[in-house]
Amino acid sequence: MTEMRSARPWVYLDNNATTRVDSRVLEAMLPFFREHFANPSSEHSLGTAVAEAVKVARRQVQTLIGAAFDKEIVFTSGGSESNNAAIFSALETQQGRDEVITSTVEHPAILSVCDHLERTGRARVHRIPVDRDGLLDLDAYRRVLSPSTALVSIQWANNETGTLFPVERLAAMAHADGAIFHCDAVQAAGKLDLQVQSTQIDMLSISAHKMHGPKGVGALYIRNGVRVAPLIHGGHQERRRRAGTENSAAIVGFGVAAELAAQILPYETPRIAALRDRLEQGILRNIPGAIVIGSRDNRLPNTLNIAFEDVESDSILMLLNRASIAASTGSACSSGSMEPSHVLRAMKVPFAYLRGAVRFSFSRENSEDDVHCVLEVLPQLVKDLRLTMVPLEAACDYA
Repeated sequence: MTEMRSARPWVYLDNNATTRVDSRVLEAMLPFFREHFANPSSEHSLGTAVAEAVKVARRQVQTLIGAAFDKEIVFTSGGSESNNAAIFSALETQQGRDEVITSTVEHPAILSVCDHLERTGRARVHRIPVDRDGLLDLDAYRRVLSPSTALVSIQWANNETGTLFPVERLAAMAHADGAIFHCDAVQAAGKLDLQVQSTQIDMLSISAHKMHGPKGVGALYIRNGVRVAPLIHGGHQERRRRAGTENSAAIVGFGVAAELAAQILPYETPRIAALRDRLEQGILRNIPGAIVIGSRDNRLPNTLNIAFEDVESDSILMLLNRASIAASTGSACSSGSMEPSHVLRAMKVPFAYLRGAVRFSFSRENSEDDVHCVLEVLPQLVKDLRLTMVPLEAACDYA
């Protein structure tokens, strides 16, 4: 059984993996398991009451991302389904176009789909490289755009480094060649003011559990007028764009989480960024051989990815875990892999740091005490590991 720790409270700094459900979100959800349990597609009063609650949630999500109409919000099971639906829909509706453009640092929910498309001969995929700060090579992007491009899928913010992409500009460039532009905004929603209506983004994926909502529910924004081919066929739900009885309780929770995120965004963003900066400065000041991964000027306010020379991140995380501090190496969807992160490899992180990256990601629940706890533990922890570990170049070669 997993060891349980009660000596000290946990310091949770893995919020890019998931967040704790807000108590107000949970309170809003509970009645929809027993009192308001009816199918929202039913015509009786019990069903129409639930349908109205789903409608309210749709408007709350619409407001969060700045969409023009509530009908542009399609509820899904989460970010992965939204990403899949966007990619396959674009290929099916863009007749005569069979090329997809993405980046080398996308989430596995994008890259795995692109790998599948290539294996099955469904599409040709162009993967745009990034520089050492994780910023997209715009010249390479411009070169591969063509009348054959069906879809461009570029993330708003990288889940491992927090580096931001100029998606407004990228979308305009894609439209100039008649391509659909999809954005994976799972990490950006609730942390940045997206205002998707003012962009040329056609489709955008978000997920509730990244903003203190429940797991298992997300949304795909589909701009009014964009043609859609549903990924899941069946009933008439979601205007026939996504079949299946709605997960009403989770959708209601998502709506409340979206509303709360929109309300606190103006004042929580600078506070969280200050916590991140304090942790970053403390680590760089107290631990030799540490470097920040990703752009320090163009990133999410809550994300710090920092790599330690000649130390393995798995060992760091294990000892942090013993100290009741939760962090990660990057995407939870690829945890357990012994290979260095595909994001770090794409960024050409120096070899001595490649396997020593740790991601600390904050939320509105974090405080200065959390930063203090990490800085109290981490410097000695890294120092001790360096005294005991075999140098990485002697252990293996990933060059």
